[in-house]
Amino acid sequence: MTDFARSVVLLLMLLNPFLIIIYLIDVVQKVDAPRFGHLLIRACLIAYAIFICFTILGDAIFSDIVQVEFASFQIFGGLVFLLIGLQFVFHGPRAIEILRGESEYLSGAIAIPVLVGPGTIGASVIIGKSHEPMIACAAVLAAVVSAFVIIMLLKLAHDYVLPRRERLIERYIEIAGRISALYVGTVSVNMIMQGVRTWAENF
Repeated sequence: MTDFARSVVLLLMLLNPFLIIIYLIDVVQKVDAPRFGHLLIRACLIAYAIFICFTILGDAIFSDIVQVEFASFQIFGGLVFLLIGLQFVFHGPRAIEILRGESEYLSGAIAIPVLVGPGTIGASVIIGKSHEPMIACAAVLAAVVSAFVIIMLLKLAHDYVLPRRERLIERYIEIAGRISALYVGTVSVNMIMQGVRTWAENF
């Protein structure tokens, strides 16, 4: 596998369309495919713009603009992820709806925090360090487009299967939601540990 392909896979795995469709299950159930596609396109464009900023500028955003350590972002982001994981444990897949809340601008609410999170931002920084700017931007674009296509296919599959196997869909959502809680919780603890380790190295 080439370095370009590894970068695409890295970001795509952190985006994880199969978890995103669970995060957005309330939206998936309420809107039709064309409307969902329109919302998702706008959310992906917002996310891509943010990813590109971190891909090109990298750590400079934290050290020069925000003037904080990247480790602080990792720790805080890990705590946010941990909160989401705990919400999943106690509330199931509906947890993301509770955290996202009502939003007049649903595309922005989908972009943040569903698509744009500590993990995907960190991956964007890593991709920017690994490639020339144009190649890095292309890798990020390929990952975002791939995520969009997979999510839309899952939405279409949901709409097709739901009338015929509603109980199967509900069981999948419940099981996938609980599994995602373990995944999100594990990632969050790892991010906190990495942030603490990086912060401790400064002393």
